[in-house]
Amino acid sequence: MKRKYILSILPVLCCCVTFAQQRLNLEQCREMALRNNKSVAIAERMEEKITYESKSYFANFFPKISLSGLYLFSNTKMNKTLKGNYLPTYVPDPATGQPKPNVVTMPDGNPLIGADGNPVFKEYAYFPDIALSLRMNGLYTAGIQAEQPLYMGGKITAAYKMSLIGKDIARLNRSLTRAEIIVQTDEAYWTHLKTLELKKVALAFQKVTAELLHNVQNAYETGMKPGNDVLRVQVQVNKAELQLQQAGNAIRLSRMNLCQILGLPLNSDIAISETINDNDSNGGVSTIVAAGYTARPEHAILEKQIELKNQQIKSVRSEFLPNVGLLANYGYTHGLDFNGTPLVDRTSFFALFSVKIPVFHWGEGVNKIRAAKAEKQIMQLQRDDLNEKMNLEMTQALNKCIESELEVALMLRSLEQAEDNMKTSCNRYEMGMETLANYLEAQTLWQQAWMELINAKIAQRLNETYYLKATGGLGN
Repeated sequence: MKRKYILSILPVLCCCVTFAQQRLNLEQCREMALRNNKSVAIAERMEEKITYESKSYFANFFPKISLSGLYLFSNTKMNKTLKGNYLPTYVPDPATGQPKPNVVTMPDGNPLIGADGNPVFKEYAYFPDIALSLRMNGLYTAGIQAEQPLYMGGKITAAYKMSLIGKDIARLNRSLTRAEIIVQTDEAYWTHLKTLELKKVALAFQKVTAELLHNVQNAYETGMKPGNDVLRVQVQVNKAELQLQQAGNAIRLSRMNLCQILGLPLNSDIAISETINDNDSNGGVSTIVAAGYTARPEHAILEKQIELKNQQIKSVRSEFLPNVGLLANYGYTHGLDFNGTPLVDRTSFFALFSVKIPVFHWGEGVNKIRAAKAEKQIMQLQRDDLNEKMNLEMTQALNKCIESELEVALMLRSLEQAEDNMKTSCNRYEMGMETLANYLEAQTLWQQAWMELINAKIAQRLNETYYLKATGGLGN
């Protein structure tokens, strides 16, 4: 019963294993690496951050409106008493209707002067003491305020343009990061494919040596070959088994490296859907569309940095130009009790127009501007130096691509010659016309020629990737 159950679920398990394995080509690996790589995610978040900063700088062109409020509680009191006193009186002048002092006059018409030297009035008015009380309790104010810079020497405009340039630099940096990730992915992809192909070589070499060992052992048992030949072939078989084990280890390590770059668990079961011969007919470097090193993100980043220095010069210059601003406020104030009655209880509006004109700063502005211009010149020199290096790198990458095409053609010819040589040596050895050492050497040469062809094809694929990166063809 148990056996029937196991046999019934075996096809299902096989299907699960089949579907669990992911077969990927180069483009799929690139997409997965770009989607899962943390460096690309960081570059995207940086671009997003600078985009928001640019919008915040753009807001400086518009008035800043804010609400304000203030409440003050204090038990401070101020009490004051105005003492009472006598005050002179006035009467209307019949001739003019204007008030005139109500003084005592002498027979000659002059006012009577008292002992204190002042005129003596007929009547005096008396006012009593007055008590005054001022309290700070319950003072509050609320209002709306608007601030508008009218002219800041170009600082706001320069800051906004700098933020736009920073946004472009962030975008270019993301392209540069993508190009680097694509290069890493291609290296891991083709390295893994190389290990798979080298294992095929190891299996073929093991098969050839195992067959030779079988034949030599049979010949030894019939007395046609000495025992020393068996030992020689056994050494070759051991070498083939060791190479096969090394090839298996290399496959596991290269697969883990590829999984790490793709953002997959290291023990993921992935397989490459291409073989080393699938790309032999792509036409080589002659079919690659290259825009030149000026299309590289590095070149564009330096150009943007020079533009950034131009805006920094304007920003520094703005610090020493007139600044003009406007402030307007409309609010309500209540408080300051005076003898139990609010002293202030009303709305009010005020506007403030400010102007600041720098006059003399002992050469500070001139020197800062000169320093900013020197930074721009440094950036221009760095750009020129990098352009020369990128041009050299592009030329070197093109030369390596051309050399790789030639090397693949030569290695193909060498492998064909090595195969013919091994077959001829095998026939001559079986006929007794060639020594075992020569035949073993022919096998080794055949194996080396095959391995060198694999290395040449992988190098050709990688050199094409390097050439695309050197000409700005990756990451866009």
